[in-house]
Amino acid sequence: MKLNSNIGTIAKEIICLLYVMLFVYAAVSKLLDFDNFQVQLGQSPLLSVYASFVSWIVPTLELLIACLLFIPKLRDYGLYACLCLMTMFTAYIYIVLHYSSFVPCSCGGILEKMSWNVHLVFNIFFVCLAVLAIFLSYKSQIKKNKISNRFSPIKSIPIFISLSIILIIALFLSSEEIMEHKNPFIRRYIKRTVQLVHSKDLIYNSYYFSGSSPDKLYLGNYTTPLQIISIDTSFKFQDTHNIENSDPKIHYRSIKILVRGKYFYLMDGSVPSILAGSTEDWKISSKLNGLPYFTAAEPIDTSSFIFRNNNGIKSANILGIYTANNDRKIQYKPHLLKKQIDGIFDTDGILHYSRKMKRSVYVYFYRNEIIVTDNNGNLTHRSKTIDTFSRAKIKVSYLKNETVRKMSAPPLTVNSLSTLHNNLLFIESKIPGQYEDPALWKHASIIDVYDISKNSYVLSFPIFMIGDDKLKSLYLTDRHLYVLIGTKVLMYELKENLKNAIQTD
Repeated sequence: MKLNSNIGTIAKEIICLLYVMLFVYAAVSKLLDFDNFQVQLGQSPLLSVYASFVSWIVPTLELLIACLLFIPKLRDYGLYACLCLMTMFTAYIYIVLHYSSFVPCSCGGILEKMSWNVHLVFNIFFVCLAVLAIFLSYKSQIKKNKISNRFSPIKSIPIFISLSIILIIALFLSSEEIMEHKNPFIRRYIKRTVQLVHSKDLIYNSYYFSGSSPDKLYLGNYTTPLQIISIDTSFKFQDTHNIENSDPKIHYRSIKILVRGKYFYLMDGSVPSILAGSTEDWKISSKLNGLPYFTAAEPIDTSSFIFRNNNGIKSANILGIYTANNDRKIQYKPHLLKKQIDGIFDTDGILHYSRKMKRSVYVYFYRNEIIVTDNNGNLTHRSKTIDTFSRAKIKVSYLKNETVRKMSAPPLTVNSLSTLHNNLLFIESKIPGQYEDPALWKHASIIDVYDISKNSYVLSFPIFMIGDDKLKSLYLTDRHLYVLIGTKVLMYELKENLKNAIQTD
């Protein structure tokens, strides 16, 4: 019996020593590379919003538990603390592997070389060691009549394990809710979000995205405004389409061609003029009458558009709806764009339309706001991008008796390029968030993805520069993201996390 008692004592001592070595090493590794550890927590699917707190509390707890295991009178408390902490680590990995939308990078140190599944087995092994040590300690104290049956591990261990798992589940659910709807400016970078599959040199850098069909991408050219090129999805075949000016009397100054479905629209808001035709023959077949001047426009259907112009108070930007078939063709919506400084520069942005969702979306350049409206221009909701700049940081000077306005200082751009397809809105952000690597921002453009149907943030990913050339345009379809960088057009395939997020049915 004495031999068995000695073996139990030695086994407990070895388990305590293993835990001390594990926790001290883990804590020191985290503290020595604290910035990287905090960044990794910021990318965690469970702990993103708690990264600043957890990054300090975890190594502190690991060192505290190691100290408890060194003190004989406190060792039992230390063993239960080991059980709880290792159970939480195990539950964390299990949720990441089975319920998270993505699997983040490893946590560094000696465990960095382990796969997540091996890491899970490793943690379960140490949970079992903690359970064994608690039973050995209890058995030893029962023999010495130092403890009553009320504190039996059979009763206490399931309680501590259950509470530990519940805590991790609660952190996961609350973190996901905050990240999607009340994001504290923490980006969630997910690997293998998009993959480059094709690229093509267009020779010139004057192209822009006009639209797409299921098997073709269309690009317009600012220097040859009545010409469209189409590229098939294999990037092997290219066609050129010329559109004839059906009315030579019209002197166009700023032509833009949009392709939507089987129709194309030749637009110039400075005339103003919108002509339409079929992509089957690329001939103009109709003209919209009674148009207002506009600085941006998106077709809702063949006879109605949402547009922006400067007919607001004191020439401020204003959104409106044009409907050719109505007696009242033009209806302005003055409540949509909110003036903060001058009503022009501070409300500048990009206008989009989703045929699938029947929603118009306006993305401000200089503040973290997105406006979503229905087909009648009625406000559906306002939402925020994940940055914290709710007020435009611009400086405007008034010249010539306040009849001319100019930017007198470089503005702080919050949202730059953007593209909308179905429910997903891609925005190039210019503002780094918390726990981000500055080196990434030097070599890539950061794209934030939002779901306008859920009013939520989805994820972020980088588009890397080509030499010194940066991203200059985006275009999204069901399966691909197209980008223009310098003179090149590139096609990225959407991977599963984005394919699952986009509504195509």
